[in-house]
Amino acid sequence: MKIAIIGAGGIGGYFGALLAAAGEDVRFVVRSRTLKALREHGLTVESPVTPMQLPTVQATDDPSTVGPADIVIFAVKMGDAQSAAGLLAPLLGPRTLVIPFQNGVEVAQLLSAQVAPAQVASGIAYIPASLRAPGVVVHGGPFARLRFGAREPMQLPALEAFRDACKRAGIDGEIVGDVRRELWEKFVFLVGLSAMTTATRQPVGVIRADADMRAAFRAVMQETFDVGVAEGVGLAEDFVDARLAFIDTLPETMQASMLHDLQAGRPLELPWLSGAVVRLGERHGIATPVNRTILAVLKPFVAGSLPA
Repeated sequence: MKIAIIGAGGIGGYFGALLAAAGEDVRFVVRSRTLKALREHGLTVESPVTPMQLPTVQATDDPSTVGPADIVIFAVKMGDAQSAAGLLAPLLGPRTLVIPFQNGVEVAQLLSAQVAPAQVASGIAYIPASLRAPGVVVHGGPFARLRFGAREPMQLPALEAFRDACKRAGIDGEIVGDVRRELWEKFVFLVGLSAMTTATRQPVGVIRADADMRAAFRAVMQETFDVGVAEGVGLAEDFVDARLAFIDTLPETMQASMLHDLQAGRPLELPWLSGAVVRLGERHGIATPVNRTILAVLKPFVAGSLPA
């Protein structure tokens, strides 16, 4: 299967490495700095589960040299999604399916403005991974899962072929029926984890052990849940409490990738996490004061500046 991957960060780099190692025809479309690293040093995955070093990978900063792919994995940060969407056209054939794997709930709509909606599916990545340096992915383990689903029935054959490619690569990849609900289930929890670990600069173990921080974590998720219900998503009534109980099972050192971005001076995905909750809440007349406060507290660092 010919798979083009836009971005070689935690998601694109990790899953792309496994697919390439399994013999799939994987082509990375990346920026020039990452391209230089991939060409000189290959792609490295530091992982307690699947460590690997690929001395050579197929990579370019010019998608026209790749040509139409069977699957395009769209795996850039949300702040880069608009510009990266401009790279898609040369990768598209009549049967190409684009699967975005971004944090947030708005990327499929963004892509559908530039790509035929019938060629845009939905995807969810569950993986604690980040970049140590261009071409070096750190997978914190122990899990790495992909879930994807059709936005139109005609997409199912391509998704099934991609699922089979994942199986050949040893990737836990599954097709889900109600992909919009699963996307929002991740979103509710991710907004809470990202907001609280980044605003406090603390791992989840510290947050869950403190009554005030734990209550704030729940409030962030509750606001996100309420907005999701207003959007027509069928979330279970006890979902927020179930997610709050789930944080007690996580490694105490776990942090959101947004905190890693803050600490490294990189741009934050805040506008598409708590910012999206505020924006969608306004659309439905739902108050989101805790997410709005998180948005205000972290706003000075959205462009990537480090705290003093």
